[in-house]
Amino acid sequence: MRGGLPSSSLSALRGPAVRRLLALRQEQKLTTRHVRLMAQSLEVTERTVWRWLAAAERDESAEPGARAQSKDRFSATPEVRRLLALWKGNVAAVHRELTARAARGEGAPPPSIPTLHRAIQRDLTPGERAGLAGGEREARKHDVFLARPRGWRNHVWETDHMQAPVLIDVDGTARRPWITWFTDCATNAITGVAVTPIHPSRESVLAALRSAVLREDPYGPFGGLLEKVRVDRGKDFLSRTVTAAFDLLDVTVEDLPAYTPHLKGTVEGLNRAVESMFLAALPGYARQPRPGKRPSRPKDEVLLGFEDFTARLLAWTRWWNTEHQPAPLRGRTPVEAWQDDPTPLRDVAAADLWTFTLEDAGTRMLTTRGIRFRKRDYVGPWMTGQSGIQVRIRFMPHHDHCIEVYHAATGRYLGPADLADQATEEQVSAVRRAGAARSRRLKKDLEASQRERYATATHAEPPRRLGALTGAQADAELARSAGTSLSQLALPYVIPPAAPPADWRTPASLAALTTAGRPAPLPSSRDSASVVPDGPAGRGAPSTPDEDGDPS
Repeated sequence: MRGGLPSSSLSALRGPAVRRLLALRQEQKLTTRHVRLMAQSLEVTERTVWRWLAAAERDESAEPGARAQSKDRFSATPEVRRLLALWKGNVAAVHRELTARAARGEGAPPPSIPTLHRAIQRDLTPGERAGLAGGEREARKHDVFLARPRGWRNHVWETDHMQAPVLIDVDGTARRPWITWFTDCATNAITGVAVTPIHPSRESVLAALRSAVLREDPYGPFGGLLEKVRVDRGKDFLSRTVTAAFDLLDVTVEDLPAYTPHLKGTVEGLNRAVESMFLAALPGYARQPRPGKRPSRPKDEVLLGFEDFTARLLAWTRWWNTEHQPAPLRGRTPVEAWQDDPTPLRDVAAADLWTFTLEDAGTRMLTTRGIRFRKRDYVGPWMTGQSGIQVRIRFMPHHDHCIEVYHAATGRYLGPADLADQATEEQVSAVRRAGAARSRRLKKDLEASQRERYATATHAEPPRRLGALTGAQADAELARSAGTSLSQLALPYVIPPAAPPADWRTPASLAALTTAGRPAPLPSSRDSASVVPDGPAGRGAPSTPDEDGDPS
């Protein structure tokens, strides 16, 4: 019967049908009727079925109806794979390389380019071809991934750093800010976000975590204590302080393997969405250039300030949570999916959360000068009458202008302590300018100590530099750099002068400095005159020596 099944289905049935006939023959039950019925079902002749059966008896792995493979057929060898990776999937370039090697006697002549194309198409999967041409990221596009169950709100969060491809104005310098955020996998909601002008750190993670957990204004309604968070082996997310904060909040940290962004697809999708939906329309957008090309930007373009950029990003975050309808939510916004979820929320007090996200610095003795921490004194009004007790210090990383103090024995919170004799803003700016000048001369030695840090922001505000100094430290730093100039660093007589002409009468002490083959000794105080004759008759005229042998 014609037209019953498509040809692809009939081809798929050939193998099982022939194997069934082969089993009947082994049981000595095969008849002509079996072959005739099989031929009618597969829409082929009886002769064809008998031929398939004979080929299967010779080789059980033979595919019925397939062409017989030639033993000398060209296939994609490991060498072809290596050349494909070298030439980024360019088959013509691979053919030229194989032809050149054959001409040098380093191998057999290659087949034609169409044959090489067919061999690569036949022996390599689409993922392998894409990977050899574009790397692991392109190969991953051809893989099959299982979708995780969405779960419930606050079941699993994902977090990540992202350097925004936008230049903003930070204290007169064009910089690309970093965004740190947490997102809820069940509702696609952005629960917390923090912006850092440069160099995100564990402080950025802690600030974003506080904004994500708190549900009071202006962070609500998303938040509460989560059950699990996924990170991608970032050292900031796995630092001791951040790990301790997650432990105190009873949060399980799932450390994903390296180079597996598909395992935290919710936050990776958010990273891609924020660029195409928001960042690409901002002034200063650093467009992705072609390889070897610098990004083009209008010369008269006015960059956004850090405060303005943060305000716009937070406004876009509110739009994402309240108006945008991601495809996985099927027509709902993240806030609607959050409110429709009946899972109870667990909150934590803001004061306790602040304590959990501080770094512990051990115990100190409170003296009449306050608390000594990192060779500096910190004082607070609550310290009156408390001298002599043991206290425990906790502080926010890089915010060294203030510390939080607790009683060492009872753990009771005593109060904050500020840096004593803190330098003025003018002193700090002067120290930074002097340090920058010194770092240009000794960049390798002082690069780490001269790195500027800015406070992470969870709401729109001007950028705040971190790194507090006392007045004494500022004065000492300025005194060290005062009067330092390049002239003081000059080293005279490192390169000895060229030898004068032979007919010149040159003092022996100066001639020794220019004699070839002899090491040039340091000049004495009386031999500091330079022998550079330049008489009225033109350069090179000899000078007349006086009675002491020195040129006049």
